[in-house]
Amino acid sequence: MSEQESEFGTFVVGFFVGTLLGAAVGLLFAPQSGEETREQIRQKSAELSEQAAQKAEEARAKAEEILAEAKVKLEEATKELQTRAKEMQAQLETMVKATEAVEEEATEAVEVAETESAAEAAAEEAATAEVATAEVVEDEAPAEEA
Repeated sequence: MSEQESEFGTFVVGFFVGTLLGAAVGLLFAPQSGEETREQIRQKSAELSEQAAQKAEEARAKAEEILAEAKVKLEEATKELQTRAKEMQAQLETMVKATEAVEEEATEAVEVAETESAAEAAAEEAATAEVATAEVVEDEAPAEEA
């Protein structure tokens, strides 16, 4: 964008310089009286002044237009970034909730496994106690019969 503005500015400066040089050469080589030449210089300077003011106004209007476009694009980009940030935040919150749910399920599974393991251990102890009791009972039974 700035390269385009630079080219435009260079064109405007070149245009004015060329106009001034052409007018000066034309006046110097024109076969007129001094009074006519001075009047022609006044007219040309008035024309050039008007042209310069017009070109300056056009350049200012163009700069304002470019600035307005840049502001609109900046606002659009800002809104887009805000929307994306909100979407990402929502996704992150969803992921955090999912992670918490998985952690909770894992904790419950560990608790169930520990409970089952404890139950199995108790069942094994009970089975061992039954076997031991049965052995004791068997050992005592023949002694009573004798």
